[in-house]
Amino acid sequence: MAKKTAKLKLIPLGGLNEIGKNMMAIEYKEDIMLIDCGMSFPEDEMLGIDIVIPDITYLIKNKDKVRGIVLTHGHEDHIGALPYVLKKLNLPIYGTKLTLGLVENKLKEHKLSGSVHMQVVKPGDIAKLGEFKVEFMRTSHSIADAVCLAIHTTVGTIVHTGDFKVDFTPIDGEPIDLHRLAELGQKGVLLLMADSTNVERPGYTMSERTVGTTFENIFRNAQKRIIVATFASNVHRVQQIINAAYKFNRKVSFSGRSMVNVVNVAMELGYLNVPSDMLIDMNDIDRYLDHEIVVVTTGSQGEPMSALSRIAASEHKKLEIQPGDMVIISATPIPGNEKTVAKVVNQLFEKGANVIYEALADVHVSGHACQEELKLIHSLVRPQYFIPVHGEHRHLKQHAKLAESMGTPPENIFTLENGQVVEISKESAKISGNVTAGNILVDGLGVGDVGNIVLRDRKHLSEDGLMVVVVTITKENGQVIAGPDIISRGFVYVRESEDLMDEARTVVKNALQNCQGNNIREWAVLKSAIKDSLRDFLYAKTKRSPMILPIIMEV
Repeated sequence: MAKKTAKLKLIPLGGLNEIGKNMMAIEYKEDIMLIDCGMSFPEDEMLGIDIVIPDITYLIKNKDKVRGIVLTHGHEDHIGALPYVLKKLNLPIYGTKLTLGLVENKLKEHKLSGSVHMQVVKPGDIAKLGEFKVEFMRTSHSIADAVCLAIHTTVGTIVHTGDFKVDFTPIDGEPIDLHRLAELGQKGVLLLMADSTNVERPGYTMSERTVGTTFENIFRNAQKRIIVATFASNVHRVQQIINAAYKFNRKVSFSGRSMVNVVNVAMELGYLNVPSDMLIDMNDIDRYLDHEIVVVTTGSQGEPMSALSRIAASEHKKLEIQPGDMVIISATPIPGNEKTVAKVVNQLFEKGANVIYEALADVHVSGHACQEELKLIHSLVRPQYFIPVHGEHRHLKQHAKLAESMGTPPENIFTLENGQVVEISKESAKISGNVTAGNILVDGLGVGDVGNIVLRDRKHLSEDGLMVVVVTITKENGQVIAGPDIISRGFVYVRESEDLMDEARTVVKNALQNCQGNNIREWAVLKSAIKDSLRDFLYAKTKRSPMILPIIMEV
């Protein structure tokens, strides 16, 4: 009888049909390895939720097989879920120096520092995780120290691009290792998984250096203070701001917690080069003339609590916008953030600032590959099978089309959902089932304790308000001896609606008398009677349906 050959299993636990929450499990024989461990931000209807992380039920069930987590780079959507996952699974982490520096910062906040084994790797290194040999290759992205991966197995080689773009003139002078990707393609690649974020954009992504030139031109002509908002993690962008400030004799100050954290880590590890006499504290900026100051801040996405939003709303303790200040927003709004960014821009203009954003100048370039760069990767790697990753459904579909145009047969392309399992061998590949995957919501210190029912209640409360009905009855015969008292929150203001409240009390009284007449004593039935009668009455009167909470006390 022919020996059954083991197949590779690919299991996306996050990052497909969404931007963020990236996590891919690869399983072979008795070993599982993970690529990235990211979070995403809550959608508008996730009221009160802080962040969203992947569901790792499958990994917990198979925790004896999981050999480690390999990180492609240090963005939140690739490392943000680590503290929560590491509390459940004690795994070694492999990543480049800056990536692990940012992870270390995160683990300190969660009091996990020192308890996790972290293995620093550099491009060219190979790490062994059970049956997998993971090779790290240099790539370019909007954060320093990003890598793509070649995972060597006995079935074949898998290439995962991570987030990337093809930048021939990167700030650190270390371009993407196309030579190694071509070599791998020459030897034969079983599967390619590639970043789909910018697949809808034709052409090439501009080099990060173009932003530096734009900064220099803006700084040259600026008369007053310059405030630049960008992603804290974009160390190369921050370096270019520092370079332009140095050229035009300006001091630099950093504002925003994540900006200060990342800058400290990057300076400590040698990824940021700042002349020591250039840095000044936010408390000291008033000691300098306006044309001597550059403030680098967070808030390029209009996040409500970020430094730039507080500056725009005049709520920042140390910085007030003055007419003539130059504000540069060096980022593109992430889909869904357009309104909040527009609001911040409007507030800044109202205060007399000159605001420069991407629509007006090249103050931002993407960190993701456009169509021609993706075609280049496909033509170099020439994979047998292809799975588009890192994108919403439309991005994955467009990337599948692009792969087909580059010669990959359509039956060898898999557009997946999170949780779908693909089994791959040299001869064949197929979707073979599903594992549990989805969103775990983090609210404060609670992880996963807020589910659909709680969110539904929050939505109901936020839209229609709450009415609490308090009534005291006797134990013997269910006679009402106090109340009903009605407390309203977010529905109507009681003092202005006394008539409505009086009528509501009467409705509740009548419902209880009805129950008493029918000799009904069970609390559940009494509460239902109060809810139903009050709901019908309020809807008839106001066309609104507040949440109704009856509280019954017996004496």
